[in-house]
Amino acid sequence: MDLKTYLDTTADQVDRLIFRYFGNSAGELGAATAHLLLAGGKRLRPAMLLLSADAVRKGSSIDVMPAALALELTHSFTLIHDDIMDADEVRRGVQTVHTRWDEPTAILAGDVLFASAFEFISLSDAPDAAKVRAVSMLARTCVEICEGQHMDISFESREDVLEGEYLKMVEKKTGALYAAAAGIGSILAGGNPAYTDALYHFGRGIGMAFQIQDDIIDLVASAEVSGKDRASDLREGKKTIISIQAMEKGLDLSSCRRDLSPSEIDQVIGQLEELGVLDYARDMARELIMNGKQRISILPASVEKDLLLELADHFLARSY
Repeated sequence: MDLKTYLDTTADQVDRLIFRYFGNSAGELGAATAHLLLAGGKRLRPAMLLLSADAVRKGSSIDVMPAALALELTHSFTLIHDDIMDADEVRRGVQTVHTRWDEPTAILAGDVLFASAFEFISLSDAPDAAKVRAVSMLARTCVEICEGQHMDISFESREDVLEGEYLKMVEKKTGALYAAAAGIGSILAGGNPAYTDALYHFGRGIGMAFQIQDDIIDLVASAEVSGKDRASDLREGKKTIISIQAMEKGLDLSSCRRDLSPSEIDQVIGQLEELGVLDYARDMARELIMNGKQRISILPASVEKDLLLELADHFLARSY
């Protein structure tokens, strides 16, 4: 099975589970809780968990499917709360939860998803000790995500954000959940500590690369590809590896915090390319991917290991 087929199949399986458990949710809160889940998604975190499980014990993915759903619930919880903080109105082509309902309902919907994630991990077919370790890992991960989000918010009022601070923020906000997906998959499948550690750090590294690639895509991709207005990070003054490197190279992007025409965006891209800023970001993402792939070299040869390696490359090669 090639990676695209695997991802499509996994997304279909997760979608069917979501519909089974959330498709007929009762009441306003139930509808708000299900809203973003039912809007679709690539389901990359569940795929990471299932591949990691099968990479350490072939056939174990069926036993840990509830945990795969738990990772998607966690991801959706973070998106609902992020949308409130960022005042976004559209997510996955539908109204955001706080826009469709109201902020209190959206906060509670996110809380329901957060709590449900731990319930679904406990439904996995795995030893109790493994489930306790998995729950502990997810709990720690949720703390890291909150810390990363707070860092991201705090950066908005600063002009002196350092590259190391940005990377720590990305590690917590994005890398941590991919790390948990891979680590929890290994734990529940009975992976030894060395395999679990390798998969955990693999997920963290390629998750960070995923976010750096998103920074690039936001700038150079069309709205159809990125899912948001082109160069929205520039207009909002977000601190990304691109803006941080641009500042270090002497390029002030503060004048871009306004509506920009396509030609103005192209002009900024040209300046960033000339200064080597975009190549710097691309090289950083490549290095994270390379290091992540090296981490799982200790895993035994398998189709699932090969698919994990392909998934890492997929994170880097996503279309502009």
